[in-house]
Amino acid sequence: MQNEDPTASSRKQDHIELAFASQTPHADERFYYEPLFTGNHTDIHQLACHFAGHQLEAPIWISSMTGGTEKAGHINKNLAALCQEFGLGMGLGSCRSLLTSDEYLDDFRVRPYMGDQPLYANLGIAQVEKILADGKETIIVELVKKLEANGLIIHINPLQEWFQPEGDRYYEAPIVTISRLLEKTKLNLIVKEVGHGMGPASLQALMQLPIDAIEFAAFGGTNFSKLEMLRDKTGEVAQKQALAYVGHTAVEMVGYVNNILSSQEVLCRNFIISGGISSYLDGAYLIAECHGEAIYGQASGFLKHAMGTYEALRLYTRQQIEGLAMSRQILKNKKLATNG
Repeated sequence: MQNEDPTASSRKQDHIELAFASQTPHADERFYYEPLFTGNHTDIHQLACHFAGHQLEAPIWISSMTGGTEKAGHINKNLAALCQEFGLGMGLGSCRSLLTSDEYLDDFRVRPYMGDQPLYANLGIAQVEKILADGKETIIVELVKKLEANGLIIHINPLQEWFQPEGDRYYEAPIVTISRLLEKTKLNLIVKEVGHGMGPASLQALMQLPIDAIEFAAFGGTNFSKLEMLRDKTGEVAQKQALAYVGHTAVEMVGYVNNILSSQEVLCRNFIISGGISSYLDGAYLIAECHGEAIYGQASGFLKHAMGTYEALRLYTRQQIEGLAMSRQILKNKKLATNG
């Protein structure tokens, strides 16, 4: 009779040799592990969802990263192809350079690689404020059309700009600028803060606007204020460092959102939870905790793999999706997120 388990002997030897090195004294306390109610195959089709008017095959968003650098075109095209293959959505890095020149247009023009998956252009609040002040809002509309994007991400980063020696200053409240852009252009908008998250009053104000989604970009991921301190060669920026450590985690922000949703009617109920998302388990937990329509976003995880071969990026993404599917099958959230 043919041996039905030809690797058994070597596998058992591995188990003996690695048993002590494999001990894990602490369990992830966010979940109940419930192994009795499903098989261990991963049905990735269960992950399909509708988000902000778009169909996604998994609740994963590739958060805005880069453009206008030597490697940006390679990175963005890899990420766009990934979106088409796996049915994901993507935000471009800052498209500011395209407002005045098409030199780097090829870095950003990724629609041919994405199919019909959601793609959003990206500008900073300082640029939007100046464009509106000059009465040239059609430039933004044309930018979105040029990129064949579904809308625009506006990133709000007052602390990064303040820490950055070359940083911009803006003088109007961002909520006013965003409202004016909506009135003048009717563009589909996503609004995100970069690296520090947002408190409950800011979230409440945004949720009252007819925008597609709010991206958390919470404290705990890449801290761009700290990044600017690391760039500084003069020592002057380091004197401001205390403000680099303020902000709100994704768990806190989910609590704020849930409180707002439970107490009032809002126009925006869609959220991309990013910042401090180190694995699919973080994403699974926070999506389940959020009472709105939520997906999770990553930037650095995808960026690391997008800089190499497409096959490495593809493998990383497949592991994310299969891990998310398995976690949904066998885990239940144990406790509610903080109410803030």
